[in-house]
Amino acid sequence: MLPAEREQNIINYLKQHKKATVHELSVAFDVHDATIRRDLKNLEQFNHIKRTHGGVVLISNEVVDELDFDDRESSHKVQKEAIGKKAVEFVEDRDTIIIDSGSTTLQFAKHLVDKSDLTIITNDIHIASILNSSQNKIIVTGGILYKNNYILNGQITNQTLAGLNPAKLFLGTPAVQAERGVTHYSSELSPAKELMVSQAKEVYLLADSSKFDKVSLHNICPISDIDVIITDDTNNNYDLEKYKEKVGKMVIT
Repeated sequence: MLPAEREQNIINYLKQHKKATVHELSVAFDVHDATIRRDLKNLEQFNHIKRTHGGVVLISNEVVDELDFDDRESSHKVQKEAIGKKAVEFVEDRDTIIIDSGSTTLQFAKHLVDKSDLTIITNDIHIASILNSSQNKIIVTGGILYKNNYILNGQITNQTLAGLNPAKLFLGTPAVQAERGVTHYSSELSPAKELMVSQAKEVYLLADSSKFDKVSLHNICPISDIDVIITDDTNNNYDLEKYKEKVGKMVIT
């Protein structure tokens, strides 16, 4: 049995039994305890399970909140940097783009510094400060600064977004699922994301693979509204083909 197959079987086992010890799993799958520990370490990296003293429990696929920005920025950083670098290939001369607030979209912004003649809209003061040194026109939406993050949000933000018609949106998310699409845990932050999607001609979702097969309370858009998803190949515990069937294009870094 391949490691990826065994990891999926471990998740299925935990869905049925709710919890298990390392020894129980090693017996169930006829492998050494050390092999199970390696599998669990990989699953924990992608927030599928939580290891406890002597065992493991399954983490729900429902996302109800996020870490503060500084903690998110360091999580899956290599993958986010690769995604950001790849996304720049979809930016053309004199494009008008929106960059959504987020740790992955921040990496994208860092790779735009050397470009010029773009019009860039963002609701993130960290992204705006990075792009300030570039030869691009930067539009900051304004709004209320969201606590412990760099997000500008609220009525002023939404009014600004409603009056703009960018060519491309580079969107971030804590959760995406083939059936439910892009979702978010916050009723405060969701309206701005919805407006970004509705106003842009093309939508690019920048999401590391740990965000896949996750669901939050508030709908942002169906996955069919996404033109391109840019992600990484480090998470094998979701059905990539389901996403390919529903989205315009999948790019794996």
